Amino acid sequence: MDEGVNVTVITLGGFTHVQQYGYIFFCLILLMYLLMVFCNCSIIGLILSQPNLQQPMYVLIAALLINSVLCSTAVHPKLLMDLVSENQTASPSFCHLQFFLYYWLAGAEFLLLACMAFDRYVSICQPLHYHRIMRNRTLGSLLLTSWLVPACQAAAMAALSSRLQLCRWTLDGIFCNNSLYKLHCATPRAVSVYGVVALMVSGIIPMFFILFTYVKIIQVSYQSCKEVRTKSAQTCLPHLLVLINFSLLSAYDIIIVRLNARIPKAVHLFMTLQFVVYQPLFNAIIYGLKMREISSSLRKLFCSARVRVGG
Repeated sequence: MDEGVNVTVITLGGFTHVQQYGYIFFCLILLMYLLMVFCNCSIIGLILSQPNLQQPMYVLIAALLINSVLCSTAVHPKLLMDLVSENQTASPSFCHLQFFLYYWLAGAEFLLLACMAFDRYVSICQPLHYHRIMRNRTLGSLLLTSWLVPACQAAAMAALSSRLQLCRWTLDGIFCNNSLYKLHCATPRAVSVYGVVALMVSGIIPMFFILFTYVKIIQVSYQSCKEVRTKSAQTCLPHLLVLINFSLLSAYDIIIVRLNARIPKAVHLFMTLQFVVYQPLFNAIIYGLKMREISSSLRKLFCSARVRVGG
């Protein structure tokens, strides 16, 4: 960049393959976003309104779905505007705000999944102590920690990034994620180390904790009767599916920057959309279909609504 040129915006360079189909992608992604919001909010409202779902396991599911909606909403409005705009740009301050929201809520998702694993561990491995351990106070502390810790980490990362000089102004993506680091003239070692520490706290450690709890759950279930094994599978399988899906998408998001991987732009666009469109909808579908109490309550709700409309 020539000296004296005052560049005030960052160009988002991930729209090259979709510009000629901008309005088609706009309609498809808008429909997916509205469907995602409807599905997630239906389950959230159901959990908060039904007395039989006022249990820690379901409250944590509602918190996870709220987090998914917020994470998707941090990206979608700007994404939809860019799809029908001639120029896809963002100010550095907006880019760092979006960076903060995205990694705050992505980190919170891992910690919420760890809280859900802890809840299942106590329920299956220590059932006699479940109500003593998983009190409302404990549940509130888990939820507060899950959102507060990654918020502090993401805020520090965004603040550090905003202080670094930019030498490039074209971001290889459709929103401001960790590709932002590629725009810096140089990334100090302290920033890289802090990023690794944040990844350990909000990603790696919760992952190992979840694996530990599920090893214990499998051991206890294997030694128990068929009824306990069936109950364990019904409540733990949806959690594992969501965890595996989210972990694979998160690993991709980290690999493309940390390993400087050369990914075709079409593949990069598809994988990014998976994270912000598919993952939140996947969460709602899995918990809506695989959790027996939620699926039966949803069927009753829709049947009663159909009867009212028909009447």
